[in-house]
Amino acid sequence: NLQRLVSCLTFCSNPLEELNSDLHEIPVIGPSTTQLFSNLSSSFALTFPPDSEFVLSTIDHEANISPWVRLAQARNFAVKWWTPSRSELKLTPENLRPLLSEKTKLVACTHASNLTGTIHDIKAIAEEVHTVLGAMLCVDGVAYAPHREVDVKELGVDVYAFSWYKVYGPHIAVLYGSDQAQSRMASLGHYFHAPADTLAIKLGLAAASYELVAAIPSVLSYFGPDRKKTWKAIAAHEGKLQQILLDYLNNRKDVVVYGEISAEANLRVPVVSFSVKGKSSQNIVEKVETCSDYGIRSGHFYSKRMVDNLLGLKADGVIRVSMVHYNTENEIKGLVAVLDKVLA
Repeated sequence: NLQRLVSCLTFCSNPLEELNSDLHEIPVIGPSTTQLFSNLSSSFALTFPPDSEFVLSTIDHEANISPWVRLAQARNFAVKWWTPSRSELKLTPENLRPLLSEKTKLVACTHASNLTGTIHDIKAIAEEVHTVLGAMLCVDGVAYAPHREVDVKELGVDVYAFSWYKVYGPHIAVLYGSDQAQSRMASLGHYFHAPADTLAIKLGLAAASYELVAAIPSVLSYFGPDRKKTWKAIAAHEGKLQQILLDYLNNRKDVVVYGEISAEANLRVPVVSFSVKGKSSQNIVEKVETCSDYGIRSGHFYSKRMVDNLLGLKADGVIRVSMVHYNTENEIKGLVAVLDKVLA
């Protein structure tokens, strides 16, 4: 079965080596992380008890929020909102702990914010979640996977998903589920697919696009024979890129950088969001793109709850600069020069 074969390749021989999942934990491939999380919530809807509680991060991409909110509303479950301080915008075991109870069934959060780039200590958070018997951690890895190595066993997560099109690949996504998570899933597949003993049957709802799945091995080969070495080099290079931009932004009194302001590679990935006092984010982006070839964006980037409720920004939100390992230091220096001109 091509779906099983490439799923195994994806997670067990994965460029992120991450995944380090066992054969019985072969992941499911789907059209997007958003869709896979939605399928997952429909599966859990059939098994969670009536008094369940969810803990949801307010600084996440909506993909890992809306499915759980809908489920909570449909089943009358309680939702506790996990909101870090505005100054740090960082999820930690310490600010999670007061929200956990014996009724907690699911905690959902992001590995790295797709808006601020801040990295959260998922291993420590998973350990905190698992102090509650039967509680599970569902992690959105979309903003993290393009930049850092991932190992689901080392992290201790129950569910982890990311989109291959963020990792230089085709427009499909993949979701891993631990033994515990899979034991709590009801199958969404046809009744005659029994036993429903794989994620593909439980959540896949038919095979993924073979044409897109067939592209994944080429993505894997891009990282070379020593993937750990490659990911280490990527982190080091991206640290230099974000250092150039953050040095400029942090030295401007009219700029507010959101989330982690350090360029340390263990603290953030090279996704930087900021706003300029007294100026429209959208207007700044339009000016940058009018006078240069740089592509930056403004808005909420599907982290609308954070932008609206925590940051209190207006409709055009933040300015986001997304960098990756194939960008050069000279390119980022050039962007700084353009920003300096536009903000003058």
